[in-house]
Amino acid sequence: MVQGVSVSMATLSYWQSGRSRPERRDSLAAVALLEEVLDLPSGTLSTSLGPPRPRGRWLSTVPDRPDVAAYWPRPSAVEAAVSEVDIRWDERLTRISQHDRVFIGADGGERSYHSRQVLRAEADGPDRWVVIMHLDEHDRPLPDIWPLRHCSLGRTVRRPEDGLLVAELLFDRPLRKGETVITEHELVNVAPYPPATNYERKFRLPVREFVLEICFDPDVLPATCTAFSQLDEGAEQSRLVDVAPEVHDVVLNFGPGRLGFRWEWE
Repeated sequence: MVQGVSVSMATLSYWQSGRSRPERRDSLAAVALLEEVLDLPSGTLSTSLGPPRPRGRWLSTVPDRPDVAAYWPRPSAVEAAVSEVDIRWDERLTRISQHDRVFIGADGGERSYHSRQVLRAEADGPDRWVVIMHLDEHDRPLPDIWPLRHCSLGRTVRRPEDGLLVAELLFDRPLRKGETVITEHELVNVAPYPPATNYERKFRLPVREFVLEICFDPDVLPATCTAFSQLDEGAEQSRLVDVAPEVHDVVLNFGPGRLGFRWEWE
């Protein structure tokens, strides 16, 4: 701390790499102080910052948004599958809320996934939401996808050799700018059920609220359960949670990044 201003080494590293930028009043004061410490002319660092990043409802259109295959283990396979569907509206849909419920059977297999999302159109025309699902076990059948509310199934790409399912969920009608839509869909696995030791949601664009629930069979609980998250290219954060028939995590204003649970069976 110098002259009442404190900046961590991690923050300085983020500023230097461009991952984040100083915009708050105390951060800008720290930049001015750095100029003094480094014996630089006043304004040398602050004038190189460029304009502030967009915030609020236009967060989904920031220029440095990750690619559509970001955070997936094999980006090239995801890009190839996604190229067969229409994702042109993805960046014009603000993620207001998403809620995933994952159901695990007594045999430790993934039974189904229920997902609800609240989306807002930032332009006239969005008419679909694209789902990307990946199974770690490529020798298992891909799940069936069922639209439940305010959507119908459009083009579907199934690539079992890559463990990938990509599907369009078509809204009841195209949205006008500022309109919201609530959709629900379900992914249902078929036997033999893929063994479940983790689940994560990947966020290419930020979400206002995300709720994740993992529902275990009450008679067969894992030995340990860990919640984890990772923002952009930062370090993964994790914590142990109490094992129960249902575990959940809630985050606000999250992403880009990934968040989920992993667990171990006895």
